[in-house]
Parts: sequence; C-alpha cells; structure tokens
Amino acid sequence: MKHFFFARVGLLLVFLAGSGCKRASVAQQAPLPVNVVTAIEKEVNEWDEFTGRLDPVESVEIRPRVSGYITEIHFEAGAIVKKGDLLYVIDPRPYQADFDRASAEVDRMDAQLKLAQIELNRAKELRDKNTISASEFDQKAATYQGAAASKSSAEAAKNSATLNLEFTQIKSPIDGRVSDARITLGNLVQPGAGPESVLTTVVSVDPIYAKVDADENAVLKYVKLSEEGKRVSARTAKIPAWVELGNETDFPHEGYVDFVDNRFDPGTGTIRARVVLKNWNPNFITPGFFTRVRVAGATPYRAALVADKVISSQQGLKYAFVVKPDNTIERRNLETGSLFEGKRIVKSGLKDGEKVVSTRLQLLQTGMKVTPVPEKENAEVGMRNAERPGE
Repeated sequence: MKHFFFARVGLLLVFLAGSGCKRASVAQQAPLPVNVVTAIEKEVNEWDEFTGRLDPVESVEIRPRVSGYITEIHFEAGAIVKKGDLLYVIDPRPYQADFDRASAEVDRMDAQLKLAQIELNRAKELRDKNTISASEFDQKAATYQGAAASKSSAEAAKNSATLNLEFTQIKSPIDGRVSDARITLGNLVQPGAGPESVLTTVVSVDPIYAKVDADENAVLKYVKLSEEGKRVSARTAKIPAWVELGNETDFPHEGYVDFVDNRFDPGTGTIRARVVLKNWNPNFITPGFFTRVRVAGATPYRAALVADKVISSQQGLKYAFVVKPDNTIERRNLETGSLFEGKRIVKSGLKDGEKVVSTRLQLLQTGMKVTPVPEKENAEVGMRNAERPGE
C-alpha cells in the first residue's frame, strides 16, 4: 500500500513538471507586447539653469545732509518718483539766516577790497613822485592783498551756506520707487551713517537685474567650450539669458549676462553673475523676487530626443531598451543631457527613428522577443496587454 502511494505521488510530480515546462515553453515563445516611442533627432540647445533674485540696478538710501526738524514730506509711500523730485523739507530758516549773513559779509569784504584798491592806486602815483616812502607803499599793497583774501574767504563761506540751504530740500537722486517715510513730520534729523538717519529709500525699477551664483563645474565647462571656440565668454560678449519667476514656465523674459565677478566665493564654491533685462511689469515686479535663469550651455547641436520615462538608471549609468529590426530587445547605454522641449536630450546611444520601449521595463532582458506597439496609436492595447495574467 505504501509503495502504491509513493508511485501515485511520483506520477503526479512528473505530470506537474511536464505541464510547467510546456507552459514556460509557450510563454518563452510568445512575444511580449510592449509600448514603444520613436526617438527623434533635432537640433537642440542644451540649457543650464541657475537660481537667483531680482535686484535693482540703482538703490539709494535717502539721508539728511544737514541737521534740523522735518517740516514737509512731498511723496506718497510706494509711489514712483523721478530724479529731482522733492521728497523732504528740513526747516530752512536757520540756514537762510546763515546764507544772508554770509552774503552780507561778502558785500562788506567787497567794499573793503574796492577801498584797498583805490588806496593802492593812489599810493602808486605818490610813490612815482617820491611823495611816500617805500615802506608806506608796501603797507598799502599788503592791505589790498589782505582784503582780496578776506573776500575770497567770505565767498567760500557764502557758498557753504548756499549748499546747506539747498540741503534742506531733499530730492530723489534717481528715477524709481520710493519706500515709506521712516522719519515723519516734526522729528529732528541729523547726518550720519547709521540706520537711524535713513529717511527712506529709492530703488530703480526698469531695467532690473537678476543676480545668480554659478557653480564651479558650470564655469569650468564654459571655459573649456570657450577655449575650443564652441562658446563665447560672458566676459567678452553679451550672453543671451532667459528668466522666469516662481509661478512662470518656459522662461518668457529675455535679457543678457552683462557681468561676471572677478573671483569665486571659497565658502560656497560659486561665482556671482548678473543678467540685465527689461522690467515687463514695473508696477508689480520689484527687487527681491525669486527667479530661475536659463543660459545656453553650448552651441546648438543635433541629438536624439526621447521621453524621460523610457530612460532607466543603475549605479549612475543611464540606459534604455531599444527594439531592433527583428523585434528583439537590446539594452543601450546612453549619454544624456538636459531637457529640451519637454524631452530628454540623448547625446549618444540612440539614433533617429529607433524604437524605445516605454512600458514593462522591469520584465525586459537583452535578446527577448517583443511585439512593439506604438504608444500614441495603441496605448489602450498596451495597457490591456499589461493586465494579462501569466506574462
């Protein structure tokens, strides 16, 4: 009885093994349906992107040049002002009095100079007739020179008083947008370099800068391309650049790189660069906005383009599965670049028109037989096939 039981178990195992081999053989022979996309070769631009902030071309802290009490404020907070527009008035009466006093002193010194000139001319006539001594003549000449020096001193004092009087009217030195009034009417202000003496600020709005920090590897790449004659340097030419804000896409604002700093920051390993562009909305776009800046990484060249999803990575190596003319799979190592028009640039590893598998990548092996299904035409068929059991 026991031998009969083991015999039945043995027959069952042989049957199951034969059935499994048959099923495996059928599965091996049946081509695997997969969706494919076609690689397209085009002339591409490889872009480099950097982050930064908008910055004003001109920025001024408005400070008083003379002491006094603020008597007038002539601007609205946040308004656009022109160069020369009156912003503040400091009580001018003490400085007007100084100016009047200096003007009177100039007039007095002028009268003394004229008197000294008359006396010197008379002394010359008398000296020619030997009526006065040489010592007396020299005294008259010295008096005239002293009067001329006194007049020059009085004129300098008047000029200083004129400047102080002008400084009581504080005007905007640039065109731009003014901030709020940091110090209000009736307060005493004094010249100084500290933050407490800032009355307000004015920043220009158009054009505007986008300042970025470029990493060392990017700069080294640009240097090499420049040495090979494949890219002009930003130090010798204006490099086109495109800018977008945090809520924008496709970099709609064009400008150019007009400045690269003279040294790297050793703390960050970056170098500062600057893009100048027209402010497309001066009423709302102000310095401080976060931006992304895009510049051409190299001269345009021809390369294949494929959807990013078909590219896999293993230990830093990029690869894709390509369907050969006999419908077998070949694993192809790729050298990739940045995105261009929504697709990944493939510098080497793919050619124009080649079919690249886009689905069921985890099931693929080199040499496997497949049935390629163009993704655009029969995406639903590919999805149905993916749901078939046992494959």
